[in-house]
Amino acid sequence: MIEFVVVQTLNGIVYAMLLFTVSVGLSMIFGLMGLVNLAHGSFFLLGAYLALTIRGLTGNFWIAFFVSPLVAGLIAIVLERIWFTRFYRRTHMDHVLLTFGFTYVFADIVKFFWGVEIQSLSKPALLQGSLQIFDTQFPIYRLFVIGVGIMLFLLTRFFIARTNVGALIRAAVLDRDMVIGLGFNVRAIFTVMFALGVVLAALGGILAVPITGIYIGLDLEILIIALIVVTVGGLGNIQSAFWSSLLIGIADAYSKTFLPNFSMFLILTIMVVVLVVRSMGQPDVEEQEIQ
Repeated sequence: MIEFVVVQTLNGIVYAMLLFTVSVGLSMIFGLMGLVNLAHGSFFLLGAYLALTIRGLTGNFWIAFFVSPLVAGLIAIVLERIWFTRFYRRTHMDHVLLTFGFTYVFADIVKFFWGVEIQSLSKPALLQGSLQIFDTQFPIYRLFVIGVGIMLFLLTRFFIARTNVGALIRAAVLDRDMVIGLGFNVRAIFTVMFALGVVLAALGGILAVPITGIYIGLDLEILIIALIVVTVGGLGNIQSAFWSSLLIGIADAYSKTFLPNFSMFLILTIMVVVLVVRSMGQPDVEEQEIQ
């Protein structure tokens, strides 16, 4: 029984770390920049396919692991400069229409260059094999994914909370005109923020390939769960995104074991309960106006 609980919990944490790499970028871009980016899952997919290509060209997993997110980040900078920057001051519906359209563009690009078959990426020799936990063998690669996820959480939190660039990002969100008046380039700050979110999503795609494989449609699957994570955790909060990812990831692991046909129902129920509890602590609109 203990072995079962440990293994299922670890599997849930692995999935949670993959969710975190997507949801943290989605939360920062939406919560700090105000951009509803429904194409965020496409960058998760793009990172994975870029890793497949770079691994095929170099024969080295680690080159693909470090280079693919940077390439995805450069692509994001180009797209942000050409398209997304024009929409920051427009309505959220405009954001939805633009970014949802990009999901179809990315899907067609993937079909053209990589095809529609399910593909996978072999693990590096260093991360092959298993580690014995009680009487059960647990893959070393999955432990590596957990370690990377925790490290990304610590680094992104430090970047936003403790660095000068992070302070500028938070200031630009609160009062863009003041930051511009101080002589800082807000457009460049938002470009860095957008690229950082994309790099994290692409890295999550790379981490997921040896576990789940990669295929058309995975971008929307991961985006839906990431939106639930962001809804549960709240916007613009890295720490909340991490803990809500853990909650959803572990709940998904156990529900797929005991109630496989109701796993999504359970996750949606968690989201609804959190929203209801959160709303109970807030005054009604009429009370806010009276106050």
